[in-house]
Formats: sequence, structure tokens, C-alpha cells
Amino acid sequence: MTSATMPGAASLPMYDFPEVRWATDALWAAVAARLTAAGVAAAPDLDRASSLPDLWTSPALLLSQTCGNPYIRRFRDRLRLVATPRYSAPGCDGPRYSSQLVVRADAPGDRLEAFRGGVCAVNEWGSLSGWVALAAALPEPPERFFRAALTTGAHAASMAAVAAGEADIAAIDCVTYALLQRHRPAATAGLRAIGRTAPAPGLPLVTRRDATDETVEALRAAWRGALADPALAEARAALLIEGLEILSDADYDAIPPLPVNTPPLASAPARRSATAPAP
Repeated sequence: MTSATMPGAASLPMYDFPEVRWATDALWAAVAARLTAAGVAAAPDLDRASSLPDLWTSPALLLSQTCGNPYIRRFRDRLRLVATPRYSAPGCDGPRYSSQLVVRADAPGDRLEAFRGGVCAVNEWGSLSGWVALAAALPEPPERFFRAALTTGAHAASMAAVAAGEADIAAIDCVTYALLQRHRPAATAGLRAIGRTAPAPGLPLVTRRDATDETVEALRAAWRGALADPALAEARAALLIEGLEILSDADYDAIPPLPVNTPPLASAPARRSATAPAP
């Protein structure tokens, strides 16, 4: 395999919380070393400076991770599936994941129906875990079920909005929820889960659309090698990654469609967060 003249760019942005960044870096360093040994030039460091749309559409892209909804709706003509990590967080099932339906601990009601007429917190309208899955779980269109929506910019901010009484319910990616529960217990204090959304294909690893089959196979082999390396057991445990599976575009086509009107609700004032992007 011939090495490219310039190292391919990479990012792993979806669960890149500061508390586990050391683990993300360690995992990528191991993957990059295996790729380089196989003749695929890989940047030794992750790109955390470029915007995700810029990186996902860059001809220099070698590897990134995206949410299933923007992949299938906006970027499938620019990106190619590599593999889907398996996570060990509660709510994950093989390469599929779900969202925790989070409310205040003292809120009355144990079912989604109890929050009819309330305010939902949404990380962003294109998020599968924070909006599309929640809308699909409702018994009627969201603009009829909820009174208003609070857009927050991140799952952690949605949780904070619910805890503060600014919103009544939010759908939180189960991997994000587990990582916050472990590393920021204050973020989940005063909250409880009343259920989960339907399982959906997990957040895929992707490369540029014109990547060769040889490059894709080298990426998969490098990831498999890193995920089997005993020296990386602590990093894998920190990231809740336990394996890798190959899904197809057909699997991601099963993602529920966006609601016809998005955003369909009168929005409450946005609550922004500086935390890493979440799916």
C-alpha cells in the first residue's frame, strides 16, 4: 500500500470530554501507528481545531466520527462508512444505542405521556439522540405534544436545563449520560430516567467518500488491533468502547425521519454550553 504524501486528518469529536481526552488520544495514537505501519499516512494528533463540517468535507480527511442522522441526511455523498464502535453504556445493544429520557428526580410521572404540555430541552435539531429519537417516541407530532423547546447546544446543557427547572424533559445519548455520570456526578444529580428511546445505529466512524477499499480495510484493521491491545485496556474502559462492527448504509437508512417541521416548536431562550459536541 502506498503512503500518501501528507498525513490524513482525523478527529474523534463525539465523546471527546476533557476528562477522557487522554484516552481518546491514546487510542488514536495506537490506530495511527498501525495505519502508518500499513502504509497509510495518518496524522499523529487529532484535529480539534477544524469545524466538523469543514473536516467532514475535506479531501484530507482520513477518519472521523459523526452522528447517524447528519451522516444519512447531509453527508453520505461526502463520507464513507468505516465501522461502528460498540459501547458498554447502559442503553447500548451491540452497535446500537438509545437515549435516556431524563426528568427531574422530583417530577411527577414515570412515563413520557406525563410530560405532555411541558418544555423539552434539545441539544440541536439535527441530533439523532437529542431530537430525532425523542420525536419518534412521541404519540403525536412534537408541536402538539410539547408546549415549547429550549435549544441548548449540548447534552450536558440539556441536563442542566432540566435540573434547573428550565425544561421538563430531555433525551440524552446513553453513552454521554454514562460518561457524565462517571466523571461529573453533579451533572446527573437531581435527575432520573423514565425510559429510553428505541435503539438506533450507533455513531459511525467515517472516511472521505473516495477512499479506496484498501484504505477502509486498513482503517478497520488498525482499529481492531488497537481494541485488542492489552496496553490500551484502561483507555478503552475510560471511553466505554468494547468492540467494532460493520454496518451498512441500509442500517442507517432505518433512522427515523426528521419531523416535518424542524424546529417545530416555539423556542425558549437558548442555553449554551462549552462542552464537546455530542450526537
